[in-house]
Amino acid sequence: MVTIRHIQEKELPALGRLYEELMDIHTNVDQMRQVFKSAESSGNYHLIGAFYEGELAGSLLGIVCLDFIGACKPFMVIENVIVSDRIRRQGIGKKLMDEIEKIARENGCGYIILVSGEQRKEAHVFYEQLGYRDEKVEGFRKHLY
Repeated sequence: MVTIRHIQEKELPALGRLYEELMDIHTNVDQMRQVFKSAESSGNYHLIGAFYEGELAGSLLGIVCLDFIGACKPFMVIENVIVSDRIRRQGIGKKLMDEIEKIARENGCGYIILVSGEQRKEAHVFYEQLGYRDEKVEGFRKHLY
């Protein structure tokens, strides 16, 4: 049984472990708590978790961004999509993506953006199956640390 819901502060250590699986980088859970509180208070951050047999097994972050062009409809950015290696291919990623799309629609978002590392070919197939298109744009990142 899989339950999809917003992650609570007490579940941040488990989320940190998932992120280590995703990025192979240790997450400072104390700092994560501070960021979590700030994100929660804004109302525009949606940290969604997939709980498999009561354990956090997947997550994503959806951020509602305001826009100042055209009809000025907000849009959503999706980041940090992860389903644990041990339970992939059971529909959990799709359930996470369906939930965040529902939230985007509830917030009046005109579109959703997500980026994925070039090497994550399997993830790209998954996103395309969900209706996301490769629109041939270039992504750029400048690290400030």
